[in-house]
Amino acid sequence: MKGTRGLIMLLVALLAGAAAVVMASRWMQAQAKGGDRIAVAATDVEIGAKLTPEMLRSVEWPPSSVPPGAFVDLAALDGRVVKTSVARGEPLIEAKLAPAGTKGGLSAVVSEGKRAMTVRVNDVVGVAGFALPGNYVDIMVNTQNERARGGDKDNAISKIVLERILVLAVAQEADRDSTKPKVVNAVTLEVTPAQAEGLDLARSVGTLSLVLRNQSDPKPGGTDGATKTSLLNEEREPARPIAAAPVAVKAPPVARAAPRAVAVAPRSGNCVEVIRGTVRTMDCF
Repeated sequence: MKGTRGLIMLLVALLAGAAAVVMASRWMQAQAKGGDRIAVAATDVEIGAKLTPEMLRSVEWPPSSVPPGAFVDLAALDGRVVKTSVARGEPLIEAKLAPAGTKGGLSAVVSEGKRAMTVRVNDVVGVAGFALPGNYVDIMVNTQNERARGGDKDNAISKIVLERILVLAVAQEADRDSTKPKVVNAVTLEVTPAQAEGLDLARSVGTLSLVLRNQSDPKPGGTDGATKTSLLNEEREPARPIAAAPVAVKAPPVARAAPRAVAVAPRSGNCVEVIRGTVRTMDCF
């Protein structure tokens, strides 16, 4: 009796499983029959590359999951340039493409209103090769502070002059999917026209350094720059007052007494008037 009941339960479970498989298969077939065909990448496509027919293929895609801006006609993608790297099998949508007629290369990656500017770096300035395409960096310059007092022993200052600058390419590579450090001698940055002018001035008056920052951190640093005085917590010597030059004071004129006349009785004969200092005499002979 117990064996018969177990067989019945096993049979019911098998029938339920078979029914679920059949229903799932029919649902998948229905979805496949009603799917749309869209264009996807047949190979991995690097940033700035121009699409060719060999890079494209058409696949069926569930209607409910078709991404906005997807392409159905492969011919509409011929010659278009991608602004971001596209992996194999990834749908090609309008948001990932440069405007029609754009030529391939780095110029297609530069955002509207921005410019691409290259600066020379080394293994230290370039953050040991960790400043990769797609990362954001701050630009710091070390120069001489012309506003410092003439008596200061060290007028050097280090200051962050540009913040959150996008790295477009390192050397001649613009692949943003790579995470391996690359020590190069040049880095191309995306800047505004005003930032390009400031960056050109900064590299002419001092030494540049790249400071790698978190990609999701938009907060500005807002620092005053570092000097030798602030670095060593030294207090500035108070300015010494300049001693005023002595002013010559003229002594008041001394009134001289007029010579006193001494009355001398006249004598007979020849007389000569003799003046000695303030005394006047008459000598007669």
